[in-house]
Amino acid sequence: AHAQSVVVICHPSVTLNAAEIKDVFLGEKQLAGATKLVPVDNNSLQEAFLGKIVHMDPAKYSGHWTKKSFRDGLTAPAVKGSDAEVIEFVKRTPGAVGYVKTASTGVVTVTQQ
Repeated sequence: AHAQSVVVICHPSVTLNAAEIKDVFLGEKQLAGATKLVPVDNNSLQEAFLGKIVHMDPAKYSGHWTKKSFRDGLTAPAVKGSDAEVIEFVKRTPGAVGYVKTASTGVVTVTQQ
């Protein structure tokens, strides 16, 4: 799964650097300036993303979010089924951050791995 390339994208309203991405997807960073961040997982790429960027396997990530929802009342990122769905969501949603296989127009590329 780690052989797949992972491109982290965000809505043009968001300025993030590569070092902040992990915190966004773990619920540690919730704002970029005054904009509420809306992370979204990509089912077709989740394992590669978690391995490369978050450094967790899916089971550990799921457990992290189970604890976080009880402790902090946060909900895990929504899961979209494909790159196209993630790109569409990120384009339409201020504060959205997602990841896809290849960079796209209309969104900002944060990092590529």
